[in-house]
Amino acid sequence: MLWVGEMKKAYPWLSNETVGVLDARHNQEDTPMQQDTPLPGARPDRPLPLLPLDEVVQRGAQALLQRALDVEVELFLERYQYLMDDQGRRQVVRNGHRPVRRILTGAGPLEVATPRVDDRVLDTQREPRFTSQLIPPYLRRTKHIEELLPVLYLKGISTGDFAEALQAILGRDVIGLSAETIVRLKTVWQREYEQWNRRDLATSRYVYWWVDGIYFNVRLDTDRQCLLVIIGARPDGTKELVAIDDGFRESADSWRSLLRALKQRGLTQGPAAATGDGALGFWVALAEEFPQTRPQLCWVHKTANVLDKLPQSVQAKAKSLLHDIYLAPTKADAEQAWAHFIATFAEKYPKAVACLTAHRDELLTFYAYPAEHWPSLRSTNVIESTFATVRLRTKRTKGCGSRIATLTMVFKLVESAAKRWHRLRGSQQIPDVLNGVIFHDGVCVPSAQPPHVPAPVVHSVP
Repeated sequence: MLWVGEMKKAYPWLSNETVGVLDARHNQEDTPMQQDTPLPGARPDRPLPLLPLDEVVQRGAQALLQRALDVEVELFLERYQYLMDDQGRRQVVRNGHRPVRRILTGAGPLEVATPRVDDRVLDTQREPRFTSQLIPPYLRRTKHIEELLPVLYLKGISTGDFAEALQAILGRDVIGLSAETIVRLKTVWQREYEQWNRRDLATSRYVYWWVDGIYFNVRLDTDRQCLLVIIGARPDGTKELVAIDDGFRESADSWRSLLRALKQRGLTQGPAAATGDGALGFWVALAEEFPQTRPQLCWVHKTANVLDKLPQSVQAKAKSLLHDIYLAPTKADAEQAWAHFIATFAEKYPKAVACLTAHRDELLTFYAYPAEHWPSLRSTNVIESTFATVRLRTKRTKGCGSRIATLTMVFKLVESAAKRWHRLRGSQQIPDVLNGVIFHDGVCVPSAQPPHVPAPVVHSVP
């Protein structure tokens, strides 16, 4: 049971009308809310209305923020209480409040008046003057609210629907967040992408890359835009976006231009291995620019390509046999499962077998690396799962308006998704991989010397 007297002590900013009680009391003791003096015209036997929870939270946050500002000023004044004039009066004192400012927070709009301090004397003392750390100058929205706009936009809310969406989240009194704000933000995002795309890579090192070409519809362009994406694993096992740029249909020239741009910005060494689709022109460019990097073809893409050449009646069986290949504990077991697949389908479905056997070595590269890394190396899932959100956004908005708008939006989405990327399993073994230690069937062979293994060129197979 909520007691009116205790509530007024806890929430002194609430008026009697808001609480639903009068100042006049039957007695000096607090009585339950249902038994207190009713409003004029109200039925005595009817319970008094309770405050909406949102209003309690909002007003409570406003009162606490105002009190915190006062405490901040008091601590500042105590620090300089020794500064006195000739008549013994303090020279650093309060000087009223600034005009009331409305700040948009997660608790809703809050109206606060920041204290003013007469601290001009600090200029002569070469001491910093008072500036609130709680509410910096010109603050209109808290950081989390600033982040809310790009999240809503990038997740599929169109600019025309922002007013309704924000009203449902933050209340009817929301100001300062609108479609125009998103337009300004997109300009800021574009500058951020351009700055990121020129960053220095001289100190960057990657153990693995995942690469893919992602297609999008651009409303103001005649052709579908292809984005070339590289995500890398750093020596500590964390993943990061290495490069994202547009190209022409995943051609070798487009990938070559991207890789050369990375080298021009200081990237001197390629990764130990790179995982991607077998149809990419990336492999031709990789052999030219980073010949020491070994290719690993994505088993998810390869499985889909093989099954596409089989009738539906045998696809389930074929998929199970393909799983037996890349989930085998050793390379010898994988080759045995490989031979079983060929023996099963070669006579009736030669195209499916040809699609699989064209890239035998490149599909089994992962056996030369730590077993903990196999699940990550076998597919480009880190890219596919990330760009599922990007495709949702472009589907919701029927494509992007321009090439740079697509690049900018995808960059911000990947930047957001990167916060949820997991560290590579077995990251403690990454230094061994970078130092060329030999792994046989996922197990380190310390006595073996790392041989020179040229990177084979992978040709596209339909």
